[in-house]
Amino acid sequence: MILKEEYLSGQVLLMDKPLNWTSFQVVNKLRWEIRQAFNIKKIKVGHAGTLDPLATGLLVICTGKMTKQIDTFQGQIKEYTGTFTLGSTTPSFDLETEVNETFPTEHITPDLIHEATKQFIGEIQQHPPIFSALKKDGKRLYEFARAGESVEIKPRTVNIQEFEITKIDTSTALSTGSININFRVVCSKGTYIRSLANDFGNALKSGAHLSALRRTKIGDFNVANAISIETFIASLKG
Repeated sequence: MILKEEYLSGQVLLMDKPLNWTSFQVVNKLRWEIRQAFNIKKIKVGHAGTLDPLATGLLVICTGKMTKQIDTFQGQIKEYTGTFTLGSTTPSFDLETEVNETFPTEHITPDLIHEATKQFIGEIQQHPPIFSALKKDGKRLYEFARAGESVEIKPRTVNIQEFEITKIDTSTALSTGSININFRVVCSKGTYIRSLANDFGNALKSGAHLSALRRTKIGDFNVANAISIETFIASLKG
């Protein structure tokens, strides 16, 4: 059991973020629970790297003086697993928005899928999604998107160390025209897996969107060692 003084002096907590929670909500929940458990008026709590609400997995939470290490943790290499759905796109590049366009997939073969991954290894130029929290002219990009305003988004350089296709599911190709592919990606800070999904669909002369995402590693931190919010709350009361 972690003591009050240890939370104040600084702890690194590995949390397994649940689906449909924002990273900010997890931070707020843990801060409130720690304050209630130890009758603390104020404590610093922050996270090292945002996960979208529709993503699950590793969220590194820092308390007290360890919040000074957040930038260091954020800059470390990350690993993700998930699913791309080939044959359709969405404005947000994931399931936050509805499908807006469909594309043929009859020409896509396993060999073509594996071959396409090669052009995304190493340093690549990537456009962040319009539905993101990045700022332009003091305004979040998603604010432009929700207002229906077009905005120029400059590409940025990211590094993808590994891009592996772990499963290809064509069982829905005949009925829906879609192909689901499972992947594993090891990448630098600032990489948008949603953008990778969209670009990967373009590379296959089709379309694609991200339909599942889980962060499994940040540097040496592994989701295998993370705990749920419920387990954390129980530990405070134990």
